[in-house]
Amino acid sequence: MAATVAFVFGLLIGSFLNVVILRLPPRLEWEWRRDSRELLELPEHYEPAPPDIVVERSACPKCGHRLAPWENIPVLSFLMLRGRCRGCGTPISWQYPVVELVTGLLFAVCVWRFGAGPEALAAIVFTALLVALAGIDLRTTLLPDQLTYPLLWIGLGLSTITLFVSPTQAIYGALAGYLSLWSVYWVFKKLTGKEGMGHGDFKLLAALGAWCGLSGILPIVLMSSFIGAIVGSLWIGLRGQDRATPIPFGPYLAAAGWVQLMWGPQLVQAYRDFSGLN
Repeated sequence: MAATVAFVFGLLIGSFLNVVILRLPPRLEWEWRRDSRELLELPEHYEPAPPDIVVERSACPKCGHRLAPWENIPVLSFLMLRGRCRGCGTPISWQYPVVELVTGLLFAVCVWRFGAGPEALAAIVFTALLVALAGIDLRTTLLPDQLTYPLLWIGLGLSTITLFVSPTQAIYGALAGYLSLWSVYWVFKKLTGKEGMGHGDFKLLAALGAWCGLSGILPIVLMSSFIGAIVGSLWIGLRGQDRATPIPFGPYLAAAGWVQLMWGPQLVQAYRDFSGLN
């Protein structure tokens, strides 16, 4: 019953996460341009602000049709509308039902894994932030500080009550997470003159380290690298793109971090049993 409630709640939160994924990057870019003009003392230039994340109602990006309440029901509205805008008939992106369903399923797994308690509630917050970060990175190759920093500080804060890891493990995990990718970034840049990854990846792995501890960093890096190499190669091959095409790494880090928080110790033990290390 608790997992079912979590699934329904996840559908609703997934609907909001779609708004965050779509509206946060344009909002940030608008603020960056505004602040840059002010810093460089450039003439004022009027540029209307993009839609707010919370206040403004959802609307069709093509015709501006404002969605009625029944058009905002997670997944069901997409099916009832047959994937098209009621105002102009433009196809609705599959991102909407996919994000809603994925969020609902992941929330249900959190409750199934930890039971109805503080661990499940914290894992749900963890999951929601990771879904938003993964979605934004897939669309824009950005990992906004507005999401990675709260993820980091919440993880460090929860360590003070040792909900998942101890404060020492959380601090060392955050340090190791940031410095490991930061070091790879600078070595790669010195050798090739190119930037191999964005700074947001450092911050995301630091946040994952705060939740999963120092012992979780290596499994997260290995899982994300392995999955990223396979999926990235398939993505480039199917789309016929050059291998120099940048591929967002954040979604793979997010997926690996989520798996590590859910079943990290069990996966390590399974590997030891399989390899005969015990």
